[in-house]
Amino acid sequence: MKNYIGAIDQGTTSTRFIVFDKDARIVAVAQKEHRQIYPRPGWVEHDADEILRRTHEVIGEALQQRGLQAADLAAIGITNQRETTVVWERKTGRPIANAIVWQDTRVGDEVAKFAKQGGQDRFRAQTGLPLSTYFSGLKLRWILENVADARVKAAAGELLFGNIDTFLVWNLTGGPGGGVHVTDVTNASRTQLMNLKTLDWDEELLQAFEIPRAMLPKVRSSSEVYGAARLPEISGVPVAGVLEISKRRWWGRRVSGREK
Repeated sequence: MKNYIGAIDQGTTSTRFIVFDKDARIVAVAQKEHRQIYPRPGWVEHDADEILRRTHEVIGEALQQRGLQAADLAAIGITNQRETTVVWERKTGRPIANAIVWQDTRVGDEVAKFAKQGGQDRFRAQTGLPLSTYFSGLKLRWILENVADARVKAAAGELLFGNIDTFLVWNLTGGPGGGVHVTDVTNASRTQLMNLKTLDWDEELLQAFEIPRAMLPKVRSSSEVYGAARLPEISGVPVAGVLEISKRRWWGRRVSGREK
């Protein structure tokens, strides 16, 4: 019987895998931290491949705690840190640079540049957001402008973009071998590229930021089956929910007694 649900809680400093029983009680938890990389003042990066490895490790460890197998899980969901931006190769799955974390402020000059025409609220009508270093759109633009050959490869359809939710779903469902390239509306809304009325990527914004639509994931709801996991420990388990979260206090108290 499938009496359990798994949750990947991918945060700014660590990744957890939490197993719940059918009464929503936590029965197993595993957690591992990942490096915080500071190349320059104001720059914050993560190694996306390290996050993926940590995700694989905590899934295996949590299942082992209870002697569980893939057949015991009804579904897996993901909750993740917001706005952290990853670009990777479609054919290999290899990130072309470290992920730019939500706290990173390297696009401050770009924010000022775009605000010169229309002010900080230039795109608020479409996105609900002011221009800021916080959101993913300008981080993605920075990668395309500053990583060698990135813009050429993106235009040729060779690169994929996503926040951490998208990177994990794509890899868990097959990666280069058929991984599902999707995001949910909550994560998409924090890119400053999604139109709140259409719940899809806004063409005006893509043109303004010079971002090829082909590298963007499909925008889906927060609760549906996106695909089946192919990782051996959870092979065949539906990946069935994604949600970005800004407040991690409930998880911190309930799971480990400390905030992450």
